[in-house]
Amino acid sequence: MEHISASKVAAVIVMARELDRAEGEMRALIDRMDEEEQAALVTVMWIGRGAFEVDEWDEAFVTAMSEATTPTADYLIGTPHLADHLEAGLDALGISAVDEENQLM
Repeated sequence: MEHISASKVAAVIVMARELDRAEGEMRALIDRMDEEEQAALVTVMWIGRGAFEVDEWDEAFVTAMSEATTPTADYLIGTPHLADHLEAGLDALGISAVDEENQLM
């Protein structure tokens, strides 16, 4: 997985599960990421949602970079089942989302 650490994705997952309480914190974390990290986060979510396959990472990443017209935090917060899609994306990439989340606790 390029451009973003699994631990950052896991942090977003944890916050997305507690969105009522942690939206501001999640928004701040995403806003502090650079453009490539934000695009990679969207790419992981798209892979988890089934919009792209793992072997289409480069295409998905370029698409995320070029189509970023809405602030990334707004886009992701407005995505139903965000945490589930991010977990599925990490799992598809061969990274245990549960292990990453547990390391944050």
